[in-house]
Amino acid sequence: MEELRKILEQTLNDQMLHATVSGKRHGNQADKVKIRPILLKGSLYFQTAVSDGKKEFHRNYEKEELLDQLSSWLLQDYKQIQLDAADRTVHALVSKKGKATIKVRRVQQVRTPNIQEHNRKKKYILDEGIPVPFLADLGVMTKEGKVIHARYDKFRQINRFLEFIEDVLPELDRGRELTLIDFGCGKSYLTFAMYYYLRELRGADVRIIGLDLKEDVIAHCSALAEKYGYEKLTFQMGDIASYDGVNQVDMVVTLHACDTATDYALKKAVEWGAKVILSVPCCQHELNGQIHSELMDPVLKYGLIKERIAALLTDAFRADLLQEQGYQVQVMEFIDMEHTPKNILIRAVKKGTGKGTGEGLRRCMQAWGADPLLDRLLYQMEDDSRLSGR
Repeated sequence: MEELRKILEQTLNDQMLHATVSGKRHGNQADKVKIRPILLKGSLYFQTAVSDGKKEFHRNYEKEELLDQLSSWLLQDYKQIQLDAADRTVHALVSKKGKATIKVRRVQQVRTPNIQEHNRKKKYILDEGIPVPFLADLGVMTKEGKVIHARYDKFRQINRFLEFIEDVLPELDRGRELTLIDFGCGKSYLTFAMYYYLRELRGADVRIIGLDLKEDVIAHCSALAEKYGYEKLTFQMGDIASYDGVNQVDMVVTLHACDTATDYALKKAVEWGAKVILSVPCCQHELNGQIHSELMDPVLKYGLIKERIAALLTDAFRADLLQEQGYQVQVMEFIDMEHTPKNILIRAVKKGTGKGTGEGLRRCMQAWGADPLLDRLLYQMEDDSRLSGR
C-alpha cells in the first residue's frame, strides 16, 4: 500500500482527469466512488460522488485528506482503483491483506484536463443582475437587479417554477390567445413571473387571471399590473369552488391552495379540459381525519407520521385521479426540502379522454379507509354530464 499511496500522491494533481474506486467488498457499500478534480475558490480539491441509486452525494477533499480516505477504502471497502491522468492511466488491485498489484500505462496522446470551478454561477431564466421591475416592487431584488440576500430562496423558487412553465410550453396551442388561471394567487410573485416570462420574454399571446379571496391583495396586485402596463394580466376576488368567469382555460396553476381548495381547483381544471395543470398542494387535512387501517395501526398511532402519510396519500390519489381523466401526470420536487416541506408539485398534461374507473385505485382507497374529495367531485361532474346528455 505504501507504493500505491506514493503513486497516488504523484498523480492527484491538476493533470488528473478522473478516478473510480470499485469492486466493493461488502453488500452495504455503494458500487463505486467517482472522483474528479475541481477548483474551489481558486484552490485544487477533489470531489467524490457516491450514488444510492436515486441521488448522488458529493464531498470535497483536500489532497492529503483524500489520500487517507483512499487508503481506508482500499483496505476495508473496495478492491481496486483506476485513475486517468493527462499522460497515464494507473490501475491498482488490492488484496484483503493489503497487497497492491499496480499497473501504470503511459498514453500515446497526452490528454488535456478540464477542471471546472465548482462554484460556477447557475444560469437562471430570470437572471441575476438584470433588473425586473415586479421583482423590485415585490422586494426580491433591488432596482439595479441585485437579488436581496434574505429573498434568495424566493428568487430560486420563481426560477424553478418558470422552468416547469418552459417544459410545458410545447404542449400549449400557440396559434391563438391562451388563458391561464392562478387560483389562490396571493402576493402573486409567480403570477407576475409567468406573465413576464410568457409575454415579455417569449412573446406568447396569453392572458392571465389571478384569483384570490383577499381584497387588499387583489387591489395591490391590480395596481402593479396597471403600473407595468400588463394589459392582459388581471386580478379578481373569487372562490375557487364557484368561479365561473371564463368558459375555456388552457392552463390552471394552483400553488399552496389550502387543504381541499386544491381539489376544487383540480376539478375546475378537469371541467374546463385544461391542457396543463401545475399544482403545489398545501395543508392536506382531509385524509388525516379519515385514514385507518388495522394493518397499519402500528405506524398510524404516531400523530406526526399519520399526518405525513395522509398528505402523501392525498397527493398520490390526486395524481391517479387526474390520470383517470386522461392526464399524463408527474409528481415532482418543486424546490429543495430544506427550503419548505410543502415541496411537491403535481404536473399534469392532457393527453387523452380518460381511462374510466380504476379498480386498483378504488381498492387502495378502501384499504386506507380514504374517501378523497376530488374523487367525489369528479364523480359528481361525470354524473351531471351524463344527466345533461353531454
